Amino acid sequence: MIRIIPIVICLCACTRLTAQPADTIVQKLDAYLSAAHLAGRFNGNALVAREGQILLQKSYGYRNVAEHLSNDSSTIFQIGSVTKQFTAAVILELQEEGKLSVTDRLDRYFPQYRYARDITIENLLTHSSGLYDYTSDIDASDSAQACRPVSQQVVLDIIFKHKLSFRPGTQMQYCNSGYYLLGLIIEKVTGKSYEQNIHDRVFTPLQMNHSLFDFHPSADRKIATGYQTLNDTIQKVASAWRWDSTVTFAAGSIWSTTGDLYRWALAMRDHKILTPGSWREMMQRRLDHYGYGLYIDSLYGTPEIYHGGGIPGFSANLCYYPEKDVMIILLSNVGWFDQSLDPVNTDLSAILFHFPYELMRNTTGTQFPDSVLHRYVGRYDFDRKHHAYVTLENHQLMIEAPQGGLPRSPLFAEDDKNFYLKIINARIEFIKGSDGTITGLISHYRGKQETCIKVR
Repeated sequence: MIRIIPIVICLCACTRLTAQPADTIVQKLDAYLSAAHLAGRFNGNALVAREGQILLQKSYGYRNVAEHLSNDSSTIFQIGSVTKQFTAAVILELQEEGKLSVTDRLDRYFPQYRYARDITIENLLTHSSGLYDYTSDIDASDSAQACRPVSQQVVLDIIFKHKLSFRPGTQMQYCNSGYYLLGLIIEKVTGKSYEQNIHDRVFTPLQMNHSLFDFHPSADRKIATGYQTLNDTIQKVASAWRWDSTVTFAAGSIWSTTGDLYRWALAMRDHKILTPGSWREMMQRRLDHYGYGLYIDSLYGTPEIYHGGGIPGFSANLCYYPEKDVMIILLSNVGWFDQSLDPVNTDLSAILFHFPYELMRNTTGTQFPDSVLHRYVGRYDFDRKHHAYVTLENHQLMIEAPQGGLPRSPLFAEDDKNFYLKIINARIEFIKGSDGTITGLISHYRGKQETCIKVR
């Protein structure tokens, strides 16, 4: 799961708004999600809770367009890499039982691997192992392999044939292979399958009765159909890319509901399943803001624990603000690897914490001739190190900010001054001189603004 970094270096403080009644907050949350749905940016279920009370639990759009079945609270979605925190929790429970330690080296479990002695279980948990990511070989370019059962040996052969990309423990590089191996370690230590361990140790005690593994395609009509694209004109089903659960395994094979994931979030808060010490270990921030199966960061000055998931047909995000006792759970049956619900989570957080935000817009952009669009092309400097580049490609303005983590993305015009970045729900306001020339831009993102100057 890749979280997009803001394109701006936020220099100006944001004014906090006055507190608002809960019913007003709920209305704003629903209005935002409704707008996001109309803009084609959210199709699925949302649950927002504060201090143990559900503020909003609502469904948007269809779980199956062809059969005219709407999403509802019982709809089951694939949660992708949100699975990783469940895998991490079982590892820690096994450590509590004395059956393993996160300091164990892999030669205890995979003596055949030439680098096994250099890697610990903790390296797997924190993406600091240097392992080759097996999903680089079993990916969207090979649906024939990814969408059918794959033996564990096939995956191990892919992982073990490659050299390490760096010395374990020195870097963080997101890697599904680590969590695949954690699933195998769980099986070796317990003598039970990975999925049975999750059922026995997590689903059953927390009464997550609607969570499952789709190791055999289910006929349950409550399971959402996954779409690669879903809007008024295109409904592209991702069934041809429905990854088999033996491929995603302990890195991303769980299916669940917002209600069940809320039970899980409450378990995180109330220290169920694990001891308080294990939960602290899981949520300790390490390299690149990662703990064990969770990102540990902050948003709007508030500590945030979260993880997202993106897989053909589905996207997911689970976010917990421990100091505010706020939980946001988003499940969508539209998605792909590079799609994220992080912009939606960010704006919902802004509503909850009384910061400015902007509704997502259902627009393909006002069309201007190339002769007009050429005026916006150039380099814009935030400071000496951070720049944004606006280009014109096939009659479409594009913006890119390499140092800020923003890939080249299209800008959609509302008028000749305001353009929108759908990828992160940001507004780009261009500044015009008295003669009509473009002299700079103001980025509006996460309730903050920053001005930069056009230098060429």
